[in-house]
Amino acid sequence: MVERDLRARGLRDERVLAAMAEVPRERFVPDHLVDMAHEDRALPIGSGQTISQPYIVALTAEALALAPTDRVLEIGTGSGYAAAVLSRLAGSVVTVERLPELAAAAARRLAALGYDNVEVVCADGTRGWEPGAPYDAVAVAAAGPRVPRALLDQLADGGRLVMPLEERFG
Repeated sequence: MVERDLRARGLRDERVLAAMAEVPRERFVPDHLVDMAHEDRALPIGSGQTISQPYIVALTAEALALAPTDRVLEIGTGSGYAAAVLSRLAGSVVTVERLPELAAAAARRLAALGYDNVEVVCADGTRGWEPGAPYDAVAVAAAGPRVPRALLDQLADGGRLVMPLEERFG
C-alpha cells in the first residue's frame, strides 16, 4: 500500500510512510472486510461510519508535520486507525468520538494493540477536548462548513489544524 498508493501519489514524508506501513489496518476493520483492508478506500465500520481511506490519513499526517513530542487532538476516532498512525508520529494523541459504541471499541482495540500514548474520549468533537489543551496539532476526520472555534482556541501558538471543509454552491 505504501509504495502503490501513497508514495506513487506524491507523499514523501518518510516518517509518515513508515507509520502507515507499521500500523496494521486489518486490525481496525470488521472481520468480513479484512481482505479489503489494504485497499486505498474508505470501508464501513458500523454505526453508519467508515474507516478513512489510507491516502487521506497519510495526507493529513503529512500536512500536520508532526514532531515526536507533539500533542495531537484528533476529532472523529472511528475505528482508531488514524489515531494509531498519528501516535507513531507524535508524543501523544487525544482522540474524540461522539458515538459511545465506536469510542469503546476503539479504546479496547488501541489498548490491546499497545498504543499506550492514545487517549480515547467520548464527547462532542466540535467542542474539542479542553482538559488536554493546548494541542500542537488538530486533525479532523469529518467535513464541516467551518472550523469550530473551540478547536482553534485549543491550538497551541504555532499549532496546525487540518480539516476538510464543505463546499457550498448556489
